[in-house]
Amino acid sequence: QVQLVESGGGVVQPGGSLRLSCVVSGFTFSSRSMRWYRQALGKQREWVAQINSPDGSTNYADSVKGRFTISRDNAKNTVYLQMNNLKPEDTGVYYCKVLAFANWGQGTQVTVSS
Repeated sequence: QVQLVESGGGVVQPGGSLRLSCVVSGFTFSSRSMRWYRQALGKQREWVAQINSPDGSTNYADSVKGRFTISRDNAKNTVYLQMNNLKPEDTGVYYCKVLAFANWGQGTQVTVSS
């Protein structure tokens, strides 16, 4: 079955950086487009970034464009989210998702606070 395991979250000061990882299994990773989402407390889950297969093209929400970078390593079945110049409004639980499937992982908490 499809499994997604996110990691790499933590507490960071404004302006800091984090790199999130999502290891996936249960399907042919290299052939699937992947997304990152986030959910702040009391708010709806929102899309953050997407990386397409097979061309590797990327798309970002306006709120993170120029600060976040999504990438993938097909040999490791892993998708990454490099987050730079973090802001307090980036705080939330971050999830990865296969574009074509309904499965979600457990998420990883990112807190940006001074």
